[in-house]
Amino acid sequence: MNEWFGNHIYITYLLIFIFMSYVYNKVFRTRKLPVLKTAVVYLLMAIGSIMLLGFQLVGLPIVLCLTVAISLMFLVRIRYFIEKRSGSSSPE
Repeated sequence: MNEWFGNHIYITYLLIFIFMSYVYNKVFRTRKLPVLKTAVVYLLMAIGSIMLLGFQLVGLPIVLCLTVAISLMFLVRIRYFIEKRSGSSSPE
């Protein structure tokens, strides 16, 4: 799999940037920022994605780690949804 990511650098960079953006929006973004500050944040994430792409090309499983992080976030979201639904529909 790492060989495929090494052969398709642009797709790998795009995946890393999308995964980082998702994690930022779901975990670290507490309020809406002004447009210029948002642009600066995404520019810094783009630069950080280049650094993580370098780590991926060296052999570290960056895309796999981000995939695991996002899947764990989905599991937590599903768990909260199930707990909310079961808690509100308790019989009287």
